[in-house]
Amino acid sequence: MNPVSLAAHLATLIGAGKISASAETLVAHSGDKWSASHLPDVVVFAGSTGDVSAVLKFASERKIPVTTRGAGFGYVGGAVPIHGGIVLSTARMNKILGMHPEDGVAIVQPGVITGDLQAAAHAVGWEYPPDPASLKDCSIGGNIATNAGGPRCLKYGVTRSYVLGLEVVLASGEILRTGGRLHKNKTGFDLVGLFTGSEGMLGVVTEATLRLIPKPASRAMLAAIFPEFEMAAAAVQAVLNAGHLPSALEITDSFTLAAARNKLGANVFPPGNAHLIVEIDGRPAATLSEIEELHQLLTRLGATFIERAPDEASCERIWKLRREFSFSLRDTGLTKLNEDIVVPRSKLVELVTFARKLEKDTGIPIACFGHAGDGNIHTNLMVKNYEDPQIRARADAALDQLFTWVLANHGAITGEHGVGLAKKPWIRQALGEVSLATHRALKSALDPNAILNPGKFLD
Repeated sequence: MNPVSLAAHLATLIGAGKISASAETLVAHSGDKWSASHLPDVVVFAGSTGDVSAVLKFASERKIPVTTRGAGFGYVGGAVPIHGGIVLSTARMNKILGMHPEDGVAIVQPGVITGDLQAAAHAVGWEYPPDPASLKDCSIGGNIATNAGGPRCLKYGVTRSYVLGLEVVLASGEILRTGGRLHKNKTGFDLVGLFTGSEGMLGVVTEATLRLIPKPASRAMLAAIFPEFEMAAAAVQAVLNAGHLPSALEITDSFTLAAARNKLGANVFPPGNAHLIVEIDGRPAATLSEIEELHQLLTRLGATFIERAPDEASCERIWKLRREFSFSLRDTGLTKLNEDIVVPRSKLVELVTFARKLEKDTGIPIACFGHAGDGNIHTNLMVKNYEDPQIRARADAALDQLFTWVLANHGAITGEHGVGLAKKPWIRQALGEVSLATHRALKSALDPNAILNPGKFLD
């Protein structure tokens, strides 16, 4: 079906005001934060579950590709409509349908921005813990599609831990409801878990019931400098071995610190080759006591500088600096290939040692920072002239070495961002033959015409 006819048919289904085929709109919906892009034929701005159902039924009958898009802040090309067809945007489905602290739940549409949900929860004295770095821009639907994480995963878990119920439109246009407002429910298979992290390939989430928790009364933080990365990594395990469960444990290497000093000023961080953030939360008296214990522990472990943040405002000041790390790397003028690999915590030092060897062998600088508490270290290849095909091929070869090492050391090629297009070449190696076949069987059962987000890792 040609784009003009497609747009006209969709307009009769759900209204012309929800359909666009303008050049500007198509370009804006052709990719995400990764490098790949492809123009769709038409963009549908769904306003309701009924709109989504009608569009999918229409597309399924005609075998038209449909790529669902949230806020477009993914990092792996998951929202790229690689086969054209329809981009189904959920951006207009952005209502918080209910905040119910009496049940410990929020009910939201997929287009709700994560930061807005957190603010709404705080307004009633509760908390929605998942905190991806792009929380001010990314949407709940995208978070569910990728099972997004963030610094607080160590204590509070990833998005899946907070999804209690889903309304999902299947490829056929049928509407499935699974789970609900209950915090315990063992009725049937875990379909909530199946759709969470499925990257838009099994169905389209149109409503989510999310778990809230009481907002911790206080939080505090230590930001420490260590002479070497190995010392900071050892401190991560020592903190946990001492019986502490921080809400966040973030580590940063020397390359990233150098970039941050260059962007923010040489005196922002004292001398040292590693930076460690330890954040705790809880009741005020307990927080004060624990932060003192942690200060003494980090001092014994060799920290040469420790900044204490005893309240919300001072914690936010340190987090603001932490969020500058990624921007500092971008300011180097190099293309940042942000790989969200995961390794067992015991492998942190070995990972950075391998990264330094890879850097030496390939000539590509590598910056490591991220969520040390759960082993999710963002390993960023910093590539000059990435547009050059020969340099890109060399970077891809370096990525292959990185992912091969990670998998050989019982790690995973993605902890937060998903597979999308970026990591498709490694999916067979990452999953194994039986697991890949099982994925494909599930895909075939739920989407027999393969219209949902085609061209991604199951193709």
